[in-house]
Amino acid sequence: MHIKSEKENVRIDQYLTEELDISRSKVQKLIKDEKVSVNGKIISNNYKVKVDDEIDIDDELDFEINIEAENIPLNIIYEDEYLLIVNKESGMVVHPAPGNYSGTLVNALMGKFNLSNDKIRPGIVHRIDKDTSGLLVVAKDDKTHELLGDMIKNKDVERIYVALVDGVIKHETGTIDAPIGRDPNNRQKMKVTDENSKEAKTHFRVLKRFKDKTLIECKLETGRTHQIRVHMNYIGFPICNDPVYGKGKKTTPFGQMLHSKSIRFTHPITKKDIYFETDVPDEFKEYLKNIEN
Repeated sequence: MHIKSEKENVRIDQYLTEELDISRSKVQKLIKDEKVSVNGKIISNNYKVKVDDEIDIDDELDFEINIEAENIPLNIIYEDEYLLIVNKESGMVVHPAPGNYSGTLVNALMGKFNLSNDKIRPGIVHRIDKDTSGLLVVAKDDKTHELLGDMIKNKDVERIYVALVDGVIKHETGTIDAPIGRDPNNRQKMKVTDENSKEAKTHFRVLKRFKDKTLIECKLETGRTHQIRVHMNYIGFPICNDPVYGKGKKTTPFGQMLHSKSIRFTHPITKKDIYFETDVPDEFKEYLKNIEN
């Protein structure tokens, strides 16, 4: 959960109490438990916020927000009475959170569809990062939402990504089996760690090699936050143009070169086989074309 401070010289516990509309004692406990960071650093209750401070809260808060429907264009790949599949563009946040209540995929969906009744993430069964493009499935009712959630948990939904990484991978295939948890030195990031982590496994194969980059296909066996980005960085081949886990600043205005290419599962209600595949965005194609020359 991410918030950008708009105030100056206010204690952080007071600021978050007002911003999130939750009790001050709850905020103070979050801070004591080191679940609140400012600009990537753990702080104390008496820290005074500054304008443009980046505040991150590592907790699923129990709060309600008023999510408004917005007329935002969407690329719907598939739809039936139970679910739909969206091809999300790079740069779009999936669901609202404090400090970011509009312009999200959920805002766009609510303007067009009836969704499962989740207070904060209606319809959202799984997510992909803001700057990752591609396919994700959305539930229209609570039963479908629950069944799809169980399927993802039980690894019954196959998700394949295309990624461009820095460096040339010499072997054709590989599996990264390394647990992922929150980076204690920067709460905005995840890392491979044995502490407070969860199992994470990514399979990859090489599609094409360039002078100093490699195009790969990744298959997720688990679905941890930033999993592909963390795992590829861990083995020394970070996602190209990734400002968080990559080799410095972005080289183009487009997001990281990571695209959710395909999704395959058995429909939880109709039991039909569902499979859809999408090509990478035009900006991704153009980048590949440029590095070929």
